[in-house]
Amino acid sequence: MTTPQILSFALVAGAIATFAWGRFRYDLVALVVLLIGMTVGVVPVKQAFTGFTSDVVVIIASALVVSAAIAKSGVIETALRPLLSRLRHLSVQVPVMAAVTALLSIVTKNVGALAILMPTALKLGRTEGSSVSALLMPMSFMSLLGGLVTLVGTSTNIIVSQVRQDALGKPFGMFDFAPVGLGLTLLGLVVVSICWRLLPRERSGGGGLEELVSTASYSTEATVPDELPKDFATIADLKLMENGVELVAIERADGERVSASPAAPLRPGEVLLLEGDDDALAELFGRTPLKPARHEAAIEKAVPNEEVRSLEAVIQPESSLIGSSAQRARLQERYGVKLLAVGRSSQRITKRLRDVTLRAGDVLLLQAGEKGLGDFVGQAGLLPLAERSVKLGNRRQRFGPIAILAVAIILVACNIISVAAGFFGAAVLIVVLGALSMREAYGALEPEVLVLIGALTPISEAVQHSGGTDLIAHGLATLLTGAPPMLVLGTLMVTAMLCSPFLHNAPTVLVLGPIAVAVARQLGLNPDPFLMAVATGAGCDFLTPVGHQCNTLVMGPGGYRFWDYARLGAPLSIMVILVGTPLIALFWPLAAH
Repeated sequence: MTTPQILSFALVAGAIATFAWGRFRYDLVALVVLLIGMTVGVVPVKQAFTGFTSDVVVIIASALVVSAAIAKSGVIETALRPLLSRLRHLSVQVPVMAAVTALLSIVTKNVGALAILMPTALKLGRTEGSSVSALLMPMSFMSLLGGLVTLVGTSTNIIVSQVRQDALGKPFGMFDFAPVGLGLTLLGLVVVSICWRLLPRERSGGGGLEELVSTASYSTEATVPDELPKDFATIADLKLMENGVELVAIERADGERVSASPAAPLRPGEVLLLEGDDDALAELFGRTPLKPARHEAAIEKAVPNEEVRSLEAVIQPESSLIGSSAQRARLQERYGVKLLAVGRSSQRITKRLRDVTLRAGDVLLLQAGEKGLGDFVGQAGLLPLAERSVKLGNRRQRFGPIAILAVAIILVACNIISVAAGFFGAAVLIVVLGALSMREAYGALEPEVLVLIGALTPISEAVQHSGGTDLIAHGLATLLTGAPPMLVLGTLMVTAMLCSPFLHNAPTVLVLGPIAVAVARQLGLNPDPFLMAVATGAGCDFLTPVGHQCNTLVMGPGGYRFWDYARLGAPLSIMVILVGTPLIALFWPLAAH
């Protein structure tokens, strides 16, 4: 064994051991390992940062931006609303929500699909009294299986496609994974529909500060537009309670207050005083023709390219706004700040927002240019609340993101453009058209995942270039000589599945992918099924919360403990091994071409 091989193996072993220890962040470990590799000369400095510019990083980042735009559009929630009203029992809720998660994971990255649908599952838990812990883990596991169907569904498929490009000169296509992925997804749905009963149902997850703040109630107002669709004739047609919004009062254009009964007709120019949380109010404005109440002036920006932001802030005891109102303080005229809503815990607000006398402790939802908003908060004696995405007042594009994604997928599927170009173009167009602001696009990225992949890619390449991959492959080939090719295939899948919780799913493919190609060549077999086995095994970590970010995402809200994952994960893992191995061999012949 040569010195470069020893050093490259030591780096990989050190990374795996540190990941398994769990004491430090994955991305920090990856960066330290990369630095050590550069220092000892295993990773040439000129090649140390190529991982950050790889197609893999571009595709994953772009897919996350596209997913965020679809989530913001509210199209998925709107499409699911008629279905959700029929889901009264867990025996129906679990398979339906799991199936929808799998379907969405096929067309966009699985973690993005899960993030889009998690609020719906949490709302089901609140409105129907369902067990959130029985819903979220099946959704997470089905997002992993659904992601196996297409190239962009999961990072493991993207990375193994890059490995094939490097080793064989041609990447996998958009739907090359579909025959195996669809089979495992359908069987997985059957398993979770039965075995979800093994999960604890009494747990209540801790949503954290953001969830606590997001359920705070606000008072705002909406204007009835001049032209109304025919199916919006009365207050009842707005179906306010579907969003958990309450109508406090109605004020006509002449200032007269009228009854807020469901039978009251909707008249153009009327102002509705509404109460609900930020998500509920934003969703209501998204699905009805109601518009935020008119303001006297548009928001002024310090510079033309400044972004408009919404911010929650609490009035401190020394604030100059106490005892004043938005109209008397001339918030828009003097500061260019719009008051979108007011939250008050001790008393219901029944006045127009412009006339509400502000008190210490009131929570204001404000909108202004980024610079002006920061200056105003400081001058007015306000305390900004925890940073989170505020939806009320933000412009939604309903169908733009879906249409852009559909065009990108069609162009990629027809081999007109590459996957990286297609999804990068989709992400850029989404921002250009205003479906997401640049701040929201940056917030959608998962920098720890991108850094992890970018930093470990040169380490994986170092193992390969030093001859370490061929060395391991030769050892495995010697060990498996004479074994049936199906056994070799299953061994690689199980190895990837066992490595994923400790090495993380993306680095697992980076390390085992080249080894799979080398093993196939040593045995005189076709490398493609072995690459498929590695991608499938690495993408199916059902046993721990740390092997894939989808499992980590549901751990807190679901109230799960580490070993809860094995309750449902063990049956799924066995199914993947027993069914996935022959499926791969069926669609990807083992014999060399």
